[in-house]
Amino acid sequence: MDELDRRVIQELQENFPLEPNPYEIIASSIGIGVDELWRRVCVLVESGIVRRIGFSIDSRKIGYSSTLTAIRVPHTRIDEASALISTYPQVTHSYLRDDEFNIWFTVIAEDRCRVLAILDEIRITLGLSGQDIMDLPVEKLFKLDARFK
Repeated sequence: MDELDRRVIQELQENFPLEPNPYEIIASSIGIGVDELWRRVCVLVESGIVRRIGFSIDSRKIGYSSTLTAIRVPHTRIDEASALISTYPQVTHSYLRDDEFNIWFTVIAEDRCRVLAILDEIRITLGLSGQDIMDLPVEKLFKLDARFK
């Protein structure tokens, strides 16, 4: 990764234009052609340096509800549980942990009732008890604005 790649990352994070041709605007601001910008973006994504390019909506500001969830499943059922959890478009992140509660994920839905329904569906489908699932809704939000250089 060279200095120009760092500039590309900075522009993608801080100045992504909401325009019909955002990459043309970014390329122009950096002083390179669109083809060169796109080549660099593809390399950054393929190498894993950039994992995702997209927007984030503050779900609370549009009235949605969210929670962090942890479930405890036998190691032999991790693939089954992960496959089920990933079928829900309301699940935004999912992590495997080496702990008693071994799968953690976030759920964002239109209201708290739907969040609880999703957690109940997952619990019932996997045959989990109430003690095998933790529902950890946000009590106080700490938002980090992580920008990488």
